[in-house]
Amino acid sequence: MRLSSYPFSLRHFFNLCLVCLFAAAVHAQDQDALRAEDWDGNWILIPSESTTIDIFDTVSLEFSTVSEGHVALTQRWGTRRTLEDQLDLTVGGQVNRTKIDDKVFATNAFMGLRREEGATRELVAKWLEPYATLQIEDTYPLLSSQGRHPFVSRSTFSMEPGGNVLTWIIERSTRPADEPIVYRLKREGYRDAYYMHMSDDWAIKGQLPEQAALITLQGIVNQDAPLLYFIYGEEWDFRFTDEIFDYYKAKKQFTFTELKGFRQALTTFRDKLDTYIVWDKNVRTSLIVAFTLAGLEDAIVVSEDEIPLMEELGLRRIEDFRGKFTDMSDVEIYRWAYDAYWDRCSKDYIVWMGGDAGPRMRPGVADFGMYHQCFFTDLSTDDDDPKEQEEYALADRLFSEMNPMGVCFGWHSYGKDLERDHVKLASSHVIRVSGLHTLPNMSFNTQVPLSPGFKFRNHHNVDDGQVYKPERKVYIAAVQTDALGIGAWTRPGRGTIPYAWQVTPNWLWMGPSMLEMFYDQATDNDLFIGGLSGPGYMYAKAIPQDALPQVLQESRRVMEILDLNVFEIMDYSEGNSIDGNPDLPQSVVDTYFKELPNAIGFLNGYAPAYTFVAQDGRAMLSYDYYLSPERKEAEVVADLRELAAINDQRPYFLLLHVRQWSDITRVKGILDELGPAFEVVPLDVFLKFAAANPTFETYTRPE
Repeated sequence: MRLSSYPFSLRHFFNLCLVCLFAAAVHAQDQDALRAEDWDGNWILIPSESTTIDIFDTVSLEFSTVSEGHVALTQRWGTRRTLEDQLDLTVGGQVNRTKIDDKVFATNAFMGLRREEGATRELVAKWLEPYATLQIEDTYPLLSSQGRHPFVSRSTFSMEPGGNVLTWIIERSTRPADEPIVYRLKREGYRDAYYMHMSDDWAIKGQLPEQAALITLQGIVNQDAPLLYFIYGEEWDFRFTDEIFDYYKAKKQFTFTELKGFRQALTTFRDKLDTYIVWDKNVRTSLIVAFTLAGLEDAIVVSEDEIPLMEELGLRRIEDFRGKFTDMSDVEIYRWAYDAYWDRCSKDYIVWMGGDAGPRMRPGVADFGMYHQCFFTDLSTDDDDPKEQEEYALADRLFSEMNPMGVCFGWHSYGKDLERDHVKLASSHVIRVSGLHTLPNMSFNTQVPLSPGFKFRNHHNVDDGQVYKPERKVYIAAVQTDALGIGAWTRPGRGTIPYAWQVTPNWLWMGPSMLEMFYDQATDNDLFIGGLSGPGYMYAKAIPQDALPQVLQESRRVMEILDLNVFEIMDYSEGNSIDGNPDLPQSVVDTYFKELPNAIGFLNGYAPAYTFVAQDGRAMLSYDYYLSPERKEAEVVADLRELAAINDQRPYFLLLHVRQWSDITRVKGILDELGPAFEVVPLDVFLKFAAANPTFETYTRPE
């Protein structure tokens, strides 16, 4: 049998060895990191990280006594069919003798082996590293079809830093050395959490009241630990809630229990609830204001329909917005909220609870806003609409009173203004935008750290010192921006062609294990790039020019951590690419080249733009084509061939931006139709080629 066909492969073993080495290294640096009492208690198997257990399915450990010279340990195999092995051992090299009272060979019940009942068992226990690594050598006679055999089994128990995860490796002289038995266990109660399924009904007259209440419940119970996670429906913008859920179970030692309804969720977390707020279903904006107060007071937000349940549970009402805002405009309501709550709210974070307008709301990011005690609003940021001037003025005031480099979670209101209005105003105050309003579970995700020893490693395709000489052909590089989770990452075809993906840099602290998952899943054809315009979504021309270097220094820091060497800029502060000017002046281009010296190249635009620069051995190219998901494949092929005919000098560098709703199978089908004169290459190679032979004309927006 090949090694890869074993339940627990050599690769898994080496990975676990690295974890153990990391634990030992940390322990060596801090002798007080682990203590005897860190071993006490029950330890539960993590099946996804462990060797398969026949018959019993699971094993648990209980350490009742642990000291330098003594360990009392009980192994419990199974839950329905059970076997218990109690060991009371002197530690330090002495031989501990005990009688075998059960024949079962528990680690491999389906092998024709049994222990000899009544025979003597000799155990030698010692600390390899005090309270970090315990080794127990177990010698006893084993019976097989060919008779009695002397048998030695060595168990090594290694504690990870923090004292919450234990690795138990069993090595035997008779077993292949590269396929030991490995069990990973976690402390009982560690990373135990709950989950619920959300529906796609977010109408005010539908399930919004209950689901909004659940999101505020999430914002309360996740304040100190990640306890409540939601799996959203098929229509949700971010498609990855189920994938992250599975990743947390497989790689982050989470054990989840499903909650089946609103009442069960409330009763499960009753000890964390004290107060509630009532919003007015006749005044949609009252719910947004209620989110602000909920974060300040750790209160659940409900409609009048849920009041009887609140009273049944004995919760105290602290605010009732029914009738309070009747006949008031949004700006009047937000002025009232500003006077009532702004002084108590964070000045580093704010939430624009926009996106959907009118009869529905999808407040997926509300839990994170509560977590950071944010002010919530959906004010218009359109300074060109006379009807919105009062809202714009208040929005401008809110941003102006935030700390520079603050973050605006959420999204602009689809019923009031445009994305470019929102990002332009935020950028003018050096505020980073982190969309969308539907970004889910962030109060949970932000508390799940990177795995011990994890380093971000990108799939680069270029080497320092190598000379890159393009041939006489059309080179295409495909790029998807927008957040990873709302695009084609989870759709068919990823990995079949070179593809670049714009990383959301703030997820490094907002949801580090989310980014770890994407890096773990990346194929050799997946290249991550930085953007947009800053350490978060910003517009370069809207950022005050004296602040741009500081903004880019933060981008540089994050890019180094995330192993990124390509940076993307998008600027619609002067309108979009059709009726505005998406291009960059030379002074802005120079700032990016200066402040990001490790970037091998830069991209500009979203739809086509026209800034093209080659300087200092690097290139900045704008998109020459925007692949709309609505355009027919044959039409796209014709468009690309026509672009190549018009740009007839070779090489021609055609930068292709793929809208996130096109999956890669579709993109590959289009590119395969282009013929041998076209070559799809990784983006970093594309940029090296472009810098080596810049056949484009230099253009920057006039200053």
